[in-house]
Amino acid sequence: MHNCSSPLAGNPPYPFDATRIAKRFRHAAIFGALEALGPGETMRFRNDHDPIPLLQQIASRYGNAVQVNYVSREPDGVVIDFVIAG
Repeated sequence: MHNCSSPLAGNPPYPFDATRIAKRFRHAAIFGALEALGPGETMRFRNDHDPIPLLQQIASRYGNAVQVNYVSREPDGVVIDFVIAG
């Protein structure tokens, strides 16, 4: 499920900065954003930590329909592209 590729050409990623959303609403907002994307679209997710529990929930909920591609992994945060299979 974890790859290291970029978004499909011609489909720029939609930015999603989780650090600007209250923690109690983050997962619901992320799932809503993922469900608003169409096949081949990408959400570029930023967070202040590596969201391992969230990634497990995404895998359980969406299976192979959502690809997870780390763009960067730093001690102070991560950037992940969530790509909708299509």
